Amino acid sequence: MYHNAKIGFGSVIADDMGLGKTLQVITTLLKFKQEGSLDKEKALIVAPTGLLTNWSAEIERFAPSLKVQVFHGNQRKIAKDFDILLTSYGIARSDSAKLKKLPWHSLIIDEAQNIKNQYTRQSKAIKSIEAKNFIAMSGTPVENRLSELWSIMDYSNRNLLGDLNAFQENYGKPIESLNDEDVAAKLKKVIAPFMMRRLKTDKKIISDLPDKVEINSYANLTESQASLYESTLKEAMKSIEAMDPKDKKSLFARKGLVLQLILALKQICNHPTQFLKNKILNSQLSGKMDLLFEKLDTIAETGEKVLIFTQFKEMGLLLQYFIEERYKEKPLFYHGGCSIKQRKEMTDAFQQNPADKVFILSLKAAGTGLNLTAANHVIHFDLWWNPAVEAQATDRAFRIGQQRNVFVHRFITKNTFEEKIDAMIQSKKKLADLTVSSGESWIGNLSNKELKEIFRLD
Repeated sequence: MYHNAKIGFGSVIADDMGLGKTLQVITTLLKFKQEGSLDKEKALIVAPTGLLTNWSAEIERFAPSLKVQVFHGNQRKIAKDFDILLTSYGIARSDSAKLKKLPWHSLIIDEAQNIKNQYTRQSKAIKSIEAKNFIAMSGTPVENRLSELWSIMDYSNRNLLGDLNAFQENYGKPIESLNDEDVAAKLKKVIAPFMMRRLKTDKKIISDLPDKVEINSYANLTESQASLYESTLKEAMKSIEAMDPKDKKSLFARKGLVLQLILALKQICNHPTQFLKNKILNSQLSGKMDLLFEKLDTIAETGEKVLIFTQFKEMGLLLQYFIEERYKEKPLFYHGGCSIKQRKEMTDAFQQNPADKVFILSLKAAGTGLNLTAANHVIHFDLWWNPAVEAQATDRAFRIGQQRNVFVHRFITKNTFEEKIDAMIQSKKKLADLTVSSGESWIGNLSNKELKEIFRLD
């Protein structure tokens, strides 16, 4: 990063999650300050709201001589005396006119996948802020498609890969559609000087990190779940099969119906109450709850700590209720509705308080940036079917500072679409770690026959 900045290039630090990207950036900024580069021009760091406190704490810990100001909240204003201004993506978007007027030496964006779509107001606002040096940080520079990599590279080094159309023609289509290994190798070679990507699994990089053990854990549907699953599937397939496959509008609507069906069946597999919204609070109605209690009983016996991820806030609330009901202790629940102060209090409590053993987390709110090494068990209560998103969540615990083996429990409902889709995704190894599974959207393109095959109960 320092070397690239000196010769006029930006950098993408894409080290695996937990390898200390934040510390590397802080060290680089400290070097800039020592050289006088931050005397007149300052550094701007843009990060997700939930990570602002983490950034402040890390700078205070590792480089206390760097003066930090947090630009956030209703009363926000920019003082004159600072080396680093810390703000969120939302504020960078709404106050971009104000930020553009200031002279910046370095612009750093954390969790750079937040600008993966170049057409959003957020991406345009970030790219409109001028600086001498650009740094992008992301443990997953590609979550769904290669155009995301283009957007991050274009932020750090404008026009390095040409415009998006040229990039898609030269790299995107050959790699994603044709699995062309030569083109993938060429792309890696082109971006190598500007992008550092090191993996925790490489023992040359880190030899003392413990192992990560992934375990697929299977739940069975209860009778009420199976009956609800069947009736919901039958009704949805009627609507899907009624669509005209030759009509473009119908095709778009059909895809929407398929994605709605996935959402509904996921919720049913979690707990019928999540889908029906009928407020019946009975843990025995869900096979996954039985499985969860089995796991938690064992983890409790060993005195270890556990993170439980779900992509649904309403399921998180149900988990919180059922766990408190059974163990007489209310678990922490970190979700998008929590304030920065609440988020910090919860993460500190979990890391430091021996009594806080269970931490429920919303996948979207807590899937990135947090350091939760007090846990050595991670439970994915429902799967997102995007390996990059899942790995980000797991790496809250599997990162530098972790002293024990990390056990990752992936909950899958047996004989349902969850098992079949997971098998399909696991068998699809993508090229050269450059691109990953595109979540669930591809399922909407399957034929009626294929859909029936995937969704039917075995």
